[in-house]
Amino acid sequence: MAIGLSEEHEALRDSVSGWADRNIPSELLRSGSEERPAFWPGLAEQGLLGLHLPEESGGSGYGLLEAAVAVEALAEKLVPGPYVPTVLASAIIHASKRHELLESLADGTLAGAVALSGSLTGTRADDGTLVVSGTAEPVLAGSLADVLVLPVTTPEGEEWIAVDASAATVTPVKSLDLTRPVAKVELSEARVPADRVLDGVESPDVLNLAAILLGAEAAGLASWCVTSAAAYAKVREQFGRPIGQFQGIKHKISRMLVALEQARATVWDATRAEGRELEYAAAVAGVMAPDAAVQCAKDAIQTFGGIGYTFEHDVHLYYRRALTLRALLGPSAEWAASVTALALQGVGREMEIDLPEGAEELREQIRTEIAEIALLEGQEQKRALAERGFVMPHLAKPWGRAAKPLEQVLIAQELKAAKVRLPAMIIGAWVVPSIAVYGTREQQERFLPKTLSGEMIWCQLFSEPGAGSDLASLQMKAERVEGGWRLNGQKIWTSVAHVAEWGICIARNSSEGTKHEGITYFLVDMKAPGVTVRPLTEMTGENLFNEVFLDDVFVPDDLVVGEVGEGWKVARNTLSNERVSLSSGSGGTGASVPDLLGLIGRLGRELTPAEEQEVAGVVCEGHSINALSLRVTLKQLAGTEPGADASVRKLLSTSHAQHVSETAVGLLGAQAVVAADMKLGDAGYWNRAVLATRAMTIYGGTTEVQLNIIGERMLGLPRDPEPGK
Repeated sequence: MAIGLSEEHEALRDSVSGWADRNIPSELLRSGSEERPAFWPGLAEQGLLGLHLPEESGGSGYGLLEAAVAVEALAEKLVPGPYVPTVLASAIIHASKRHELLESLADGTLAGAVALSGSLTGTRADDGTLVVSGTAEPVLAGSLADVLVLPVTTPEGEEWIAVDASAATVTPVKSLDLTRPVAKVELSEARVPADRVLDGVESPDVLNLAAILLGAEAAGLASWCVTSAAAYAKVREQFGRPIGQFQGIKHKISRMLVALEQARATVWDATRAEGRELEYAAAVAGVMAPDAAVQCAKDAIQTFGGIGYTFEHDVHLYYRRALTLRALLGPSAEWAASVTALALQGVGREMEIDLPEGAEELREQIRTEIAEIALLEGQEQKRALAERGFVMPHLAKPWGRAAKPLEQVLIAQELKAAKVRLPAMIIGAWVVPSIAVYGTREQQERFLPKTLSGEMIWCQLFSEPGAGSDLASLQMKAERVEGGWRLNGQKIWTSVAHVAEWGICIARNSSEGTKHEGITYFLVDMKAPGVTVRPLTEMTGENLFNEVFLDDVFVPDDLVVGEVGEGWKVARNTLSNERVSLSSGSGGTGASVPDLLGLIGRLGRELTPAEEQEVAGVVCEGHSINALSLRVTLKQLAGTEPGADASVRKLLSTSHAQHVSETAVGLLGAQAVVAADMKLGDAGYWNRAVLATRAMTIYGGTTEVQLNIIGERMLGLPRDPEPGK
């Protein structure tokens, strides 16, 4: 994945990367040149300096997203020189509706640089010029620039100017980033004409653009670190095996990928935002992207080990640039304070989907059908939803609508608009796809209609005392008898078993072959003789989970789903649906960002800076999950696999409610000593949430297992060795 999602963006990224490979030799990374690089005209010829500028100003007529795609691709190559500073400078000038300098910046005749801080002051002369004196530093690539975009404090407030570098004293400063210079810029009574004052540009506008473009560069740095660390971990051997097979390294690199995808998603979303939503989205990117680059660079150095600490290895160059970007954008704590303040003011982002042409005709058809169903009430309405395939529309007919991603999106939108709620299937939502795919026609007709309408309650008899995450190690026996099977064994952590009518159960019918072979998938009547359900009291004091004992429970042949001995294949279908289901929302705990913001509003006090940063952390995490979800949907609408976005979203979603509830309890302070009881106000509500959410990183695939999946399937790291091998 990358910041851009469309085929056009992928083609742009590939083109930029290929051009950089051909035209920018690696030795340039260590040249430390104070001159404009030799490849500069080539950048302009490729149109990369003006992707975001209108055609009448010499640009390509695209937008900020396309510029971010190119910035990310070039950052992966650690391209030296004033590329990003020039793009940022022209973006700021363009925002002021000034066009005089844009063509020269787009064609490479001029290079630009921007000061994000300084102590310049200015007063207006009688002829309308602005007389400016003072210092601005540090200015990234200031010594390579022809045009300097600078902030000036005037009696009327802060203004921004674009001055010729020849009008200033530019002093190079030794740079932490060995691939790009920085400078101090001094002006002494410089006279800035009115056409070089950037009317309408304010500091928040500049910071928003900087957060996006420097954030895109940060994502590119993180991307190189993830890719390079993973490649090294596949081939570097210690203790007789690749280091990427050790979970400590595998999980480290997997978390690097998580941070990278969060950075990409938040920068991507910021390029799409406008107005106050842009201010919010850019602030989130300002928190996440620079920190992701720094963390990924640190973890890459750790993965490379001793060689990563040497001057000869390139990884320290990426670390230096990541640290520089974060320093230029300002402390993440300041961005975090902005995120928290905006969130508390009710500013956020609606993740709206830009639907393709032809969607409105399909929407009208769906809206008409749902309007008819909305007239019904109670169970009659739920049965109608099931009969017309609206409950799980992606399933094949007659149980679904064989709906493509676009139709699924429209159905969800129209159900929400009509205030029609789908039946609460609970575990049934995981059962239906498996029976729909692997069940017989008789099984489908017997079980699916009532399950889809919410009238039949299911439980899942999978986990055992010795088989949790390693589910294929299950020991429940299935013995062949006349007309069916006898099941014997124990299941545990079985949600709603005490009220379920039916259970899906996997049991071992053979001990031959691998542990994934010899497993069969059964449908068990929970009222059958020999089924004993014993509630398990959770740490909340509630009883959702149960242990279930099956003693000589008879299951007829017609309740075997799929082929005998191939139940693992059916179970994997169930597990995949379970994990998708668990990756959305707050898992029924109510521990969501809006709930947290509501609590803060009731506290009756100002947050401390440390609390602001903690609140911003969960707000940013929630925003990144929403952005990742939208990216997954858009990829599906385009007919392509969602890639890392989906896996990362799952992992983040399971722990998000934990982070929200932990933050809430911390804000409550000494009040958080009351019992975990939702009836006892905020403290009791959040204490229950902080206890209940501990389960979320365990059921449905533990965090550690999910990290293994990301490492092995998304990054290609070596799989864990089989026991005894």
